[in-house]
Amino acid sequence: MSVRVLAPGLLTTLQDGGRQGWRHLGVGGAGALDAYSHAVANLLVGNAEDAPVLEATLAGPRLAFEHATRIALCGADIDASADGIAVPGWRPVELPAGTTLALGACRAGARAVLAVAGGFTVPAVLGSASTDLRGGFGGLGGRPLVAGDTLPMAAANGTAAAFAVAPWWIDPAPDLDFKAPVRVRVLPGRDALVPGDALFREAWRVAAASDRQGLRLEGAPLSPHARREAVSEPVVPGTIQLPPDGSPIVLLADAQTHGGYPRIGHAIRADRPRLAQLRPGDTLHFVPCTASEARRLACEQRQRLARIAHAIEHRRALR
Repeated sequence: MSVRVLAPGLLTTLQDGGRQGWRHLGVGGAGALDAYSHAVANLLVGNAEDAPVLEATLAGPRLAFEHATRIALCGADIDASADGIAVPGWRPVELPAGTTLALGACRAGARAVLAVAGGFTVPAVLGSASTDLRGGFGGLGGRPLVAGDTLPMAAANGTAAAFAVAPWWIDPAPDLDFKAPVRVRVLPGRDALVPGDALFREAWRVAAASDRQGLRLEGAPLSPHARREAVSEPVVPGTIQLPPDGSPIVLLADAQTHGGYPRIGHAIRADRPRLAQLRPGDTLHFVPCTASEARRLACEQRQRLARIAHAIEHRRALR
């Protein structure tokens, strides 16, 4: 079974739960930037939470499905249609054989996640199917989709003879709420080189130069009250670095493993879905957070996912 790529979209890649256990050798994790939407999309189609999906940035691809299958769209609010019929997000959708799925522009948010029942079956590299764009491996040759690509899929469990949308859906709030101001909670950094409240004082704007490696922010430059010799030290997704120009960078899933810029904070794991959905020109506020609060928020997010998984299984049992 396979899906043909008729048009690739702006930047569409295969991503799963990420490449774990290789950072000590200089290999980044990659994986879905919005891990929450990734997990929910997979649960909606009956996959494991970390199964490979397509991640579309700002504008999505056009795909031809040769066989009937079940899909789910989560993450950004994206313009989507199947043979001209609107496809809503955050719920299972049955596609009959021969359907063309067109994903257009993201109306809100930056990245949409498309899961298919059974998942995409590309070979794993270092234990993951994720595309590492910086390293040029994983996914489909370490690159975004191009027109003419064929995406292999597991055997279908969809048998729909007609397009069908589930009458229920998952509410993405509070983990994603595109109408609410973006507040990102931050743990203290290893390098306290700026006044304590400087990072939190004003809003920051996402720069156009942002990508899967990190969000570059624009605003009043931060002025370190002390300077030290730059020494390359470990960084991870969520690390907030301060380059010499005073404009912070928040590292995302494609983050390098080491960096010489001071590490002035760390965005908590529970708020990374919000970071993944920010577009150039969007604004955010950083707010301070304690380690115990970060653990509590991460546990609450995992509990929400567990309840969602249980509710989906219950719905499936009623059919």
